[in-house]
Amino acid sequence: MNIVVLLKQVPDTESVIELSDSGVGIDTEEIKWVINPYDEYSLEEALLIKESCEEVKVTVLTAGSVDAEKSIRTAYALGADEGIRIDTSEIPELDSLGMAKILSAAIEKIGGDLILAGLRAVDDDNYQVPAMIAERLGLPLVSGILQQEIKSGVVFCRQGIEGGFAEVEANLPAVLTTQKGINEPRYPNMRAIMKARKRDVEVLSLTDIGFETAQFTAENLLVKVVSLTYAAQREPGKIVQGATAAEKAIELVNYLRQETDVL
Repeated sequence: MNIVVLLKQVPDTESVIELSDSGVGIDTEEIKWVINPYDEYSLEEALLIKESCEEVKVTVLTAGSVDAEKSIRTAYALGADEGIRIDTSEIPELDSLGMAKILSAAIEKIGGDLILAGLRAVDDDNYQVPAMIAERLGLPLVSGILQQEIKSGVVFCRQGIEGGFAEVEANLPAVLTTQKGINEPRYPNMRAIMKARKRDVEVLSLTDIGFETAQFTAENLLVKVVSLTYAAQREPGKIVQGATAAEKAIELVNYLRQETDVL
């Protein structure tokens, strides 16, 4: 069984985000890039399946410039068997549909019995690419899983839904998206990191998967970023004073009544 794990590089959540001069993107010069945290759950789940089953290969797939190979080498250090990067360095911008077209074409080329992806990416947060890939490949999609088990070509999942859980099953091949709580991603050791640096990454061009660069122009984008702005600054909060809880409660009530008209 070949498990394909989709990886996306995103800005580290601890990075300070600055808008670019154009106002439609971020300044990436000082940004530290990491694997999307939700994709880490997918990779860990693939590795757990590999450890519990025979004849399982874990292939990580990403699209981007050569910088994206850093994520693949991290996956190597964790235990992935193969890494593939689709070179999109000549494409100035991709929307979700464009990315889904590229990734689904690559999956058709390399083959996959199970496709794992994060429920969402923490940069654009649009939840769309895995669903689009499933639609383009004609595969079932189970999103937001918290548990899975594979038996005789069927995957049994526990899916998180609003207010509870759903037990869902789907025939393989299928697309699953993972969320926080499904597992605890492991960390690579230094020896594995050093070995991963020497491993090759397979690079596919757009031509290799049946596309041309001219098919992904700004004019073909269905969704475009018009502008980005910083969130409005919040006013500082008020600290309620008082020697006891009762005094603080009185102070809070007086504040709400006299200064905010809440009471």
